[in-house]
Amino acid sequence: MFIAIKGEIIMEVSEAIRSRHSYRGKYRSTPVPREDLIRIMQAGLAAPSGCNKQTTSLIAVDDPQILGEIHAVIEPPVGETAPAAICVLTQRINAYRDRCFAVQDYSAAIQNMLLAIVDLGYQSCWYEGHITDADKINEKIAAVLNVPNDYEVVCFLPVGIAESEPAIPRKKSFEERAWFNGFQFPCA
Repeated sequence: MFIAIKGEIIMEVSEAIRSRHSYRGKYRSTPVPREDLIRIMQAGLAAPSGCNKQTTSLIAVDDPQILGEIHAVIEPPVGETAPAAICVLTQRINAYRDRCFAVQDYSAAIQNMLLAIVDLGYQSCWYEGHITDADKINEKIAAVLNVPNDYEVVCFLPVGIAESEPAIPRKKSFEERAWFNGFQFPCA
């Protein structure tokens, strides 16, 4: 179900949650308007932040030359046909009891952005491990984007209109993963 707010059709949150799936296919070459990239980033920055340390920062990339430089360092390639991308940065700042909540902060921001991406009619995929593994692709992306040393690139989100429908993965049933009043082993 879609709703209209101030004359604009938007998706309900529950619908965005149900329709969001990781998209690893090709994208149309249609540019993503800056206004949409701003809305996506605003959704990300509206996410909760442990002790309000606001450890998450974002860089949207819509310049084809810079996108090309980023794609040149991502091996194997991902999202190479997307006309835009958002790189998620974090700062490891200690908060309550010398604990750092950066992972929780940027994870909440990424989820918000993925939902906003679907709401706006685009697709994406959360690429984190692929760029933060031992080959340190994230450091190469950081160099392309002139990211200061006290920030770490932790995620690459391609953004664009999908050429095909995303594959819908098989999910375990609700009863296999959710219970009331204590853990219960799923029935075989």
